[in-house]
Amino acid sequence: MTQRTILITGAGSGFGKGAAIELAARGHAVIAATETLEQANALAAEHPELATMKLDVTSSNDIAATANLGVDVLINNAGMGVMAPMINVPMEKVRAIFDVNVFGMVEMCQAIAPGMIERGSGRIINVSSVAGILASPLTSPYCMTKHAVEAFTKSLRGELAPLGVDVCKVNPGPYNTGFNDRMVDGITEHISAGDEATHAANQMVRDIVLTGQLDPNDVVVALANLAEADETPMQTLLPEGIGELLTAMLEAES
Repeated sequence: MTQRTILITGAGSGFGKGAAIELAARGHAVIAATETLEQANALAAEHPELATMKLDVTSSNDIAATANLGVDVLINNAGMGVMAPMINVPMEKVRAIFDVNVFGMVEMCQAIAPGMIERGSGRIINVSSVAGILASPLTSPYCMTKHAVEAFTKSLRGELAPLGVDVCKVNPGPYNTGFNDRMVDGITEHISAGDEATHAANQMVRDIVLTGQLDPNDVVVALANLAEADETPMQTLLPEGIGELLTAMLEAES
């Protein structure tokens, strides 16, 4: 196996942290990037096998520092979760989630891809979501960003393939990392007093998203396997079988 230099954003917790540990265990040189220096220091103390760095994907200065790291595989995992009724959610939150989930991802690719193109090889793995395929009431802020990730990934894959750079994405469903809980818990503060219909919709979203959350190690292993694969599919839906469920739900909407 060829050792690869792998940069993972949002590696302070969840899928990113798990993938960093897994890929280091497989012998790769992993750069685990976290939003804050405190997170980076804590991760380095806990896992000295990892190289860590502060990388806020909304900071152009932080992103520029990655351009010369010789990254073979970029895993764009950093993410923010906002769910709320769109007529009430503050625009600063809408802009903030796009800054992290979309513009940060794009700017990371613009920083890293030129080096890959120059070498004639490399891989970019974007972490999307089933929310990039399906949307429902109260999920719009998050779903909009993940729909954008879908379009970006598909376009970028076609643009970079002739230059030797592979681009793919993973679309996880409800996994138990704590991310979904924080996102869903934030809905209530944006519901108007007395809006019983929206409170009912909120309970439905809570029941769907937070019931039966899965072991995140499935996604961790999938990310690690994609990082090592000779070739990748454009899309990896997780868990197995969720694609059929999504298709049925989309057909029911039409």
